[in-house]
Amino acid sequence: MNIDTSPNLIDLALGQPQRPRRVFIETYGCQMNVADSELMAGILQGEGWEKADAPEDADVILVNTCAVREKAEERVFGRVATLNGVKYQRPDVLIGVTGCMAEHLRDKLTERAPWVDLIIGPDAYRRLPDLIQQAEAVRTDPIIDIRLDREETYEGLDPVRKEGITGWVSIQRGCDKFCTFCIVPYTRGRERGVPPREVLRQVRQLVEEGYPEVTLLGQTVNSYRYEDVDFADLVEAVAAIEGVKRIRFTSPYPIDFTPKLIALMAREPKVCKYIHLPVQSGSDDVLDRMRRGYTIAQYRQLVADIRAAMPGIAISTDIITGFPGETEDDFQQTLDLMAELRCSFAFMFKYSERPGTFAHKRLADDVPEDVKGERLRRVIALQEQLGAEEIQRWVGRVEPVLVEGDSRRSPDQWSGRTDAFVTVVFDKNVPGVQRGDLVNVRIDRASAHTLFGQIVP
Repeated sequence: MNIDTSPNLIDLALGQPQRPRRVFIETYGCQMNVADSELMAGILQGEGWEKADAPEDADVILVNTCAVREKAEERVFGRVATLNGVKYQRPDVLIGVTGCMAEHLRDKLTERAPWVDLIIGPDAYRRLPDLIQQAEAVRTDPIIDIRLDREETYEGLDPVRKEGITGWVSIQRGCDKFCTFCIVPYTRGRERGVPPREVLRQVRQLVEEGYPEVTLLGQTVNSYRYEDVDFADLVEAVAAIEGVKRIRFTSPYPIDFTPKLIALMAREPKVCKYIHLPVQSGSDDVLDRMRRGYTIAQYRQLVADIRAAMPGIAISTDIITGFPGETEDDFQQTLDLMAELRCSFAFMFKYSERPGTFAHKRLADDVPEDVKGERLRRVIALQEQLGAEEIQRWVGRVEPVLVEGDSRRSPDQWSGRTDAFVTVVFDKNVPGVQRGDLVNVRIDRASAHTLFGQIVP
């Protein structure tokens, strides 16, 4: 006779109180995935679940995934294979793959990881408790729910947020841009804005929970619209909430950056003077094949308008090397643009095909891998030089810094970030300072990526 030895049944057989069930959630990818993991944790907590500190302590293990790049997918496959060892020791444990990779690679997951019990897309989290229950009942084939839902914004649900000073609020789900290299519109569906009432409710909740900084999230966050409310309107409403000290947002899309938003950022002190503004390439021909919707002249003018309104603002960007058809001249235009714009930092990648995208179907991946890699190394080297030069401009200035916690270097030092998203390490030379406080720091010196200074009155 087979006896189910799951912890809950043992407790019942011995007449002991049932312990709450435990879930372990591991997150890969961007801030949107972090926010989704917090959302799933909140949904399960509402059903009586507790957080497990390690996979070995969990009844359900969820791996929340990203499908934007091939390297991220392979990391997830490797991790899921490792987690199968937990399942080998405890067959009652359920393993689930959630998020973009679940939606995009359902067949590949069932083939390469047949021990996975749940495959759940980004629009199915509200149904998570029922899906777990189904998986417990079946335990043969995986339970799969990857349906996209153009109406789902998860309004009314409360995430369980990680400890820190920044709270994430998803204001938009999905994407309508359909850049030829990007899988996001196919994994997260079409763009829809979260109602402003829900965004403001979550921000007020963050303030009550002690988060001084709010980061608004969306795939193309500044294209947000809900009825007659646009992104600038929403940011202004968030800034009006008492207790919010700083507002950040990511990632905006160049063609949706309006003069109205620039003017709001310039006049509203709570909105950080830092923008992540992906350009991807310095070549108009490459941008056209990417279907980015703007030219380099338009991007250059946008940066000029932003800097004119907010002198000293920090700008970062994204760069892809080796996109189909990229010539050496195209690549040199990217290097020239980087040298001209002098971004504070950049996220840099070599192109990898994503099955299902227009580029995968219609554009030949014709740049050799060694050329992609060599170009990426040149981009990284140039950005390291530019970033090291740009960070020096803060030396000698006094900057407001939001205290995040102890420095990793020493318990006698604080670590925090400037308005421009630069990390600052400074001594605990003023009593009474706490995490979440805004303090003025005189910047005395800089390394390649970090500022160092002292608190001043």
